[in-house]
Amino acid sequence: MMGFSLQKKHGEQWKAADFINNEAIETLLQAGKNATPQDVKAILAKAEAAKGLTPEEASILLHLEDETLLAELYAVAGRVKERIYGKRVVLFAPLYISDHCINDCTYCGYRKDHKFNRRKLSQDEVAEEVKILESMGHKRLAVEAGEHPQECPIDYVLESLQTIYAQKFENGSIRRANINIAADRIENYAKLKEAGIGTYILFQETYHRPTYEKLHPGGPKADYDWHTTAHHRAMKAGIDDVGFGVLFGLYDYKFEVIAMLLHALDLEKTMGVGPHTVSVPRMRPAAGVNYETFPYLVNDNEFAKIVAILRLAVPYAGIILSTRENAASRDKLLAYGVSQVSAGSCTGVGGYQQERDGKGGETPQFYVDDHRSTDDMLTALCESGWLPSFCTACYRQGRTGDRFMELAKSGEIQNVCQPNAILTFKEFLIDYATPELKELGERVIQKHLADIKRPETRKATLEKLAELEAGKRDIFF
Repeated sequence: MMGFSLQKKHGEQWKAADFINNEAIETLLQAGKNATPQDVKAILAKAEAAKGLTPEEASILLHLEDETLLAELYAVAGRVKERIYGKRVVLFAPLYISDHCINDCTYCGYRKDHKFNRRKLSQDEVAEEVKILESMGHKRLAVEAGEHPQECPIDYVLESLQTIYAQKFENGSIRRANINIAADRIENYAKLKEAGIGTYILFQETYHRPTYEKLHPGGPKADYDWHTTAHHRAMKAGIDDVGFGVLFGLYDYKFEVIAMLLHALDLEKTMGVGPHTVSVPRMRPAAGVNYETFPYLVNDNEFAKIVAILRLAVPYAGIILSTRENAASRDKLLAYGVSQVSAGSCTGVGGYQQERDGKGGETPQFYVDDHRSTDDMLTALCESGWLPSFCTACYRQGRTGDRFMELAKSGEIQNVCQPNAILTFKEFLIDYATPELKELGERVIQKHLADIKRPETRKATLEKLAELEAGKRDIFF
């Protein structure tokens, strides 16, 4: 009855998510078991061209167990990532503004039946959280909130976005706020577009409908179809950058990967462009959640395979890895396809203020496993040969949606991404870095300047670096 009542409530905006067919996915997975090593090698050879994978091809790779072929998979994924992104790694931080929620998702620390002292930030508190995040050097945020029409209505979210963008400091401001909030109506997505959000992010959690229904026993999120078609409505409202994600560990990871690819293909078919980002959260312990009751938990080897296959399947999408994962895992997976990572994260409402004040006590949505500061994270990236990036230029220059994909697939995007990464990292080094990191970072910048292929672009980048040294900020191509 819940699904029917919500369908009636949403009227013509409600659509069945018929692009996800459980039986068809199971058939694909069954067929994938029969592939030969020669089939695998042919798929990997094709994948080198960064043209993506079909669900059938992905199914074959998902069944890989041979260590030699797995090593080849990881190597190809690493080369494809470097071909598209170079050695750049984008940094961001989450900002939780409200943990009030009317859903009862059994895997989530914010679920309705979990009793704890809930809160939402006042606008003064939002401003203070932003001040702390900006002092850490962050320019890109992922704004997070539970679903609650009274405590966290769309107007509160919009007001919070306005507050975030209004904060101006000596060293700059937040330049891009992506947002992860519940499935909504087209008219509310249009308001988010007007407010200047970057990417609209919504995790499916699980695409397996029986599992989804079991894990979502109450609340509006229980409507599988309304939730699964949210990205289509967001794009109809004019938001052309959307982000996917499943919570690996809720159901068979092979099924989830194939379903996500089918979702991406349908979005590309019907809306003209697929997901801008794909997130790969893995089930983690959380307050009020019995972690041991989930039978599909993903081990480290399976998780590495997931990341590598997604990099080959949706080569031009950013792959996001949060601080759910420990430091060693995150460092390793950068080489297999991850291109965006959070740093210095707090996953509770008001967490940054509480951490600054040494109080603790916030109830996180999930427990963090990588506790490195932003400075420590950047040091690790530099020591491993990566180029940290705080770039938000594509979003502000209108290089989004199909325009971004066109530039990415032609390779033209490299002519702005590499210089912009260097410029934003230089800005960080001047304004926020410790002397030790600054010295290391300057060496990294000199090394990566050589990767700018066009001499005229390299010359212009050097000129802009000099402008940063002279005190100018927020310079980009």
